Amino acid sequence: MAFEMEQRRSAPDRVQAALTSAGVAARVEEFPSSTRTAQEAAAAVGSSVGQIVKSLLFLAGGLPVLALVSGANQLDPARLAALSGAPIGKADADAVRKATSYSIGGVPPIGFPAPIPTFIDRDLLRYDVVWAAAGTPRHVFPIAPQDLVRITGGRVAELAKDQG
Repeated sequence: MAFEMEQRRSAPDRVQAALTSAGVAARVEEFPSSTRTAQEAAAAVGSSVGQIVKSLLFLAGGLPVLALVSGANQLDPARLAALSGAPIGKADADAVRKATSYSIGGVPPIGFPAPIPTFIDRDLLRYDVVWAAAGTPRHVFPIAPQDLVRITGGRVAELAKDQG
């Protein structure tokens, strides 16, 4: 019942509430242009592409797992499969919405109906601040990588494909 009532709030408001509940002072920001891709988000917020958090939902043995990957990196599905302990398949739009309650292009790292096992790209920890989606393709929020790890309960790991 509580989650159903929560669903009546806008997606960015739900993300802001989740941040506040987790003790993070970050404010969700709206931009006039799209922040759907890492390149668009970096241009909008004035950061490097590496500071953008890509929220990628996969199905591991049919169950959702979330990979939070630096915008400068491409996820290595084999590494994610090894970490999750199950074969990895890409989640379609319906699976993403069902697991997260958000649409592709605006999936935040928090604020889901139920906990999702989360893996965090080690490269995000290189930065003082990273930017993550906040519920829509035009909303993002800044966060210290250490706070991102704390509020998601994520496991920091090597997720990027080798650049060879």
